[in-house]
Amino acid sequence: MAKSIMIVDDSATMRKIIMKTVRAAELDIGETSEAGNGAEALEKLKASAVDIMLCDINMPEMTGPELVKKVRGLPSCAKTKIIMVSTETAQGIVDDVLASGANGYITKPFTPEKFKEKLTPLLN
Repeated sequence: MAKSIMIVDDSATMRKIIMKTVRAAELDIGETSEAGNGAEALEKLKASAVDIMLCDINMPEMTGPELVKKVRGLPSCAKTKIIMVSTETAQGIVDDVLASGANGYITKPFTPEKFKEKLTPLLN
């Protein structure tokens, strides 16, 4: 069954690149949505949860780690899988977002193969 996905990034261009890369990975993705920052994503998730959220770390209004913590507090999003997608590579940052509730981490630049590797286990 196709999974719904939300891409959260403050760059519209990056959201398009991520979506194109996810589609190139040939995953069973159904409905897709986008948000330009964490606050916008949170409002959309309150209205309708998604199966998978791909989220940047550095965004205005609400950062990725702040969003992860808030999403983990929403009962409707208890099963939402969160993968961070960021240029941040410092192990401390990666460890912090995983400890705050993210399910995985993909560094930019990325490939369709990397999305397939990280998302395939979450699609079952």
